[in-house]
Formats: sequence, C-alpha cells, structure tokens
Amino acid sequence: MRNVTETVKQLIIINILFYVGTLALGDVTYKFLALYFPENPSFQYWQPLTHMFMHGGLMHIFFNMFALYSFGSALEQMWGSKKFLFFYVSCGIGAALLHTGVNYYYFQDSLNTLLANGFQKTQILQILNEGKIDTRWQEILSVSDLQNFTSAYLGTAVGASGAIYGVIVAFAFMFPNAELALMFIPVPIKAKFFVPGLVLVDLYLGISGKSIFGGGGIAHFAHVGGALFGFIIMWYWKRNQFNQNRWN
Repeated sequence: MRNVTETVKQLIIINILFYVGTLALGDVTYKFLALYFPENPSFQYWQPLTHMFMHGGLMHIFFNMFALYSFGSALEQMWGSKKFLFFYVSCGIGAALLHTGVNYYYFQDSLNTLLANGFQKTQILQILNEGKIDTRWQEILSVSDLQNFTSAYLGTAVGASGAIYGVIVAFAFMFPNAELALMFIPVPIKAKFFVPGLVLVDLYLGISGKSIFGGGGIAHFAHVGGALFGFIIMWYWKRNQFNQNRWN
C-alpha cells in the first residue's frame, strides 16, 4: 500500500478534527458550518467551503477519508500539492453549487405555485422558519413537491463526498484502466467504466428520489456536482496540456 501524500494526510487530519469537534460541541457546529439554503436565516457565506469538512456520522467520514486516501495520493504525486488542493476544493464548492441550484429549483417551483394560490412569501418563510408547514399546502402541492420544498429550505448538506467524487473522476481520467473492486461486486471493474456508472446511479437516485438502501439524507446532486466540476476541470487541463505542469 502506497504512502499517503502530505496534502491528502492534512485533509484527512482536518476532517477528523472537525468530526471530533462536532462530537464535543454538538449541533451548534452544524448550525454554523453545514450548508444551508441561501434564503434560510442560518445560511452563511463560508458554508459552501466549511460543509465539506463536516460529516454526519462515523461511517460517513470513514468511507470519504478512505476514498481520499485511496485515490487522492496518486493524483497529488503526479500534480503536486497546490494543484491537487485547488482541484479538491473546487470540486467541493462545485458540489455545493449544483446541490444548491437543484434545491433552488425545487423551492422556487413550489413557492410560485403557493404564491399563485394566494399565499404570501413572508408568511410562507415564517412558517418554514418555525419548522412547520401549513396543512393547506398539502391540498395544492403533491407529496413529493412538498417534501422537496421543505427539505430544500430546511435541510443541510455536509460531507466531503462532492470533492471525493471529483477526485474519483480525476483518477479515472489519469488511470482509466486501473481495476477497482467493491465489497458488493466481487469482479474488478476498470475505472473508465466504474466511475461513469457510479455517477449515473447517483444522477438517477437524485432525480427519482429513491435510495438503494431504502433510506434518505444523501445529497445525490452534490455527488453529481463534484463529479461534473471534476470532469470539466480535467477536460480543460487535458485540452490545454495543463496536466503536464506542476504548481510547486
């Protein structure tokens, strides 16, 4: 097993420190550092960055850090620390942008429907800020639309998954024939097939609102956003021969 590179090691340490901090301080950390919807009073301008260092549980941070260790070190060895860190943070912010953009669409679509039926925006936001809904909304919005509307406004996003998806996409760019194995799939799959399949599954789950394991709370569009930004950056670097240059 290869040695972990310096920037990857520092990122893992920072994520662990953030996680330990959340265990020690409790929900107040999520209040300030998780990613909220921009119209929510709890939103702060630093959250698109800080949310990627927050995690919702032990398994969440374990799998993200394991993936960062597994795929990130190879990229940092080729690129150097500054270029890798730029890429990692860019993908994490890209994940936040797409996640927020999709939430804005869901929120605005249902909000316009409610406004067209005589409700006032200030009244709607006041009710949402209390963590409640108006039962009359159920007569106007479908079950899925109401769920998307409230979760978009009240929900938070945490985790390095978006940045990790960008790293995985970059790994597939650099090592397309590397064989990857999953605990659920005993046959190794080449990265150039595995990674697009993984992203397509997330896209499907995000659009359908389904979950493989029957649970919720996964920001699928954040995963897709990180992968998309990772793809765009890699495509640009490859086109401009930028991947041949080190930033150190």
